[in-house]
Amino acid sequence: MPPGKVLQPVLKMKVDELFLRWLSESGTQLMLQECLRVQTKKEEPLPPAASQSIPAFYFPRGRPKETVNVDAVIAKIERAFAQFPHERATMENMGLVAKACGCPLYWKAPLFCGAGGERTGSVSVHKFVAMWRKVLHGCHDDAAKFVHLLMNPGCNYLVQEDFVPFLQVIQRIFYTVNRSWSGRITCAELRRSTFLQNVALLEEEADINQLTEYFSYEHFYVIYCKFWELDTDHDLLIDAQDLARHNDHAISAKMIDRIFSGAVTRGRKVQKEGKISYADFVWFLISEEDKKTPTSIEYWFRCMDLDGDGALSMFELEYFYEEQCRRLDSMAIEALPFQDCLCQMLDLVKPRSEGKITLRDLKQCKLANVFFDTFFNIEKYLDHEQKEQVCLLRESDSDGPELSDWEKYAAEEYDILVAEEAAGEPWEDGYDAELSPVDQKLSALRTPLAQRPFFEAPSALSAVDLYEYACADDDLQPL
Repeated sequence: MPPGKVLQPVLKMKVDELFLRWLSESGTQLMLQECLRVQTKKEEPLPPAASQSIPAFYFPRGRPKETVNVDAVIAKIERAFAQFPHERATMENMGLVAKACGCPLYWKAPLFCGAGGERTGSVSVHKFVAMWRKVLHGCHDDAAKFVHLLMNPGCNYLVQEDFVPFLQVIQRIFYTVNRSWSGRITCAELRRSTFLQNVALLEEEADINQLTEYFSYEHFYVIYCKFWELDTDHDLLIDAQDLARHNDHAISAKMIDRIFSGAVTRGRKVQKEGKISYADFVWFLISEEDKKTPTSIEYWFRCMDLDGDGALSMFELEYFYEEQCRRLDSMAIEALPFQDCLCQMLDLVKPRSEGKITLRDLKQCKLANVFFDTFFNIEKYLDHEQKEQVCLLRESDSDGPELSDWEKYAAEEYDILVAEEAAGEPWEDGYDAELSPVDQKLSALRTPLAQRPFFEAPSALSAVDLYEYACADDDLQPL
């Protein structure tokens, strides 16, 4: 060994030596033989996990129906297509196809567009059958089918533009159905609403005005005429001064400011121009004339909740009541001191927590309209003051299918508009009569609206999260 070097063992050789010694021992040999015998045996299947025995309970596309005979449905559709030239259906033919699918007649536009008919003007039997077979296998109730037909690719919800090929009553639909205020109708919201039932009734009801929840022409007529009166330059946008003229300046300036702040119009881009569109006006008018519905209560609550904390403080109530007092003074009417008014309102609402009023408190109160009118609508406030609270409660508790405040308002206003039109009609003298004011409004409806997004979809929510309110609302369930 050279001088200066120390003897060191080679580690790998030492490990190999130890392993060979262990492997050559009899005990090791027996153990390895036993292991080899076990591996050659066929392993028995493991019992199913406990979670696999739990039945499915969540059906986002509807609960599957075992009784649906897909082949029989397809055969019926093919027989319907056989009646058309070259087995291609146009939009006019889709009524028969809708019936063959087991869908209401008024689904024909979504069915046509869902199969790509709007691109070519007609749909072949093969393309439609392929589309409908996929729907039948993946969607198991009307809500899921409806959403699938209208939604954009990759979505599982509907936005307002999706309804254009179906019906031009978008704002009424979203006002009633879209309880989350998200601008997106989900299957769950559609199931909880009466929208699809109303669509089916369109075939049976000869007078569309009887279906007041969504499709009444009279309601549309009243809303548009009211908008036209305020929209003096007829650009289909109104500013704060225009809106203030509604009902002879009955609504306080502070509340008008809140509406234009984006509290309920949700920060639309048009807000930067200081104007709101027809879409926003629909929500305003229905909420203003009927403050008892869940949507209208949410609408005005958002307006009054200045700091967006999900509760109305006494400061916020006093902020709005101050203007009411000034307006009453200008009318030579002695205003009730705020503390007395506050006591009345707390007795009316009966909030669960002292010093604040929540959305749930107002929804459980049967006189939410009286509460809101007290703070920002001078005309209706005075009207309520003329009635005893007992009378107001009796009106809200009346049994039977009473008309809603909105339905009463729309019926009265429609009668007034018809009377004004009749009074303005010229005598029959053999000459062509000029358009009446009402006809002029309808005529104007056909041109500007084709150039502007009349049924413009409300934009995204503002910084206030509605689910802070919705979590305390029995009507708004997590989706």
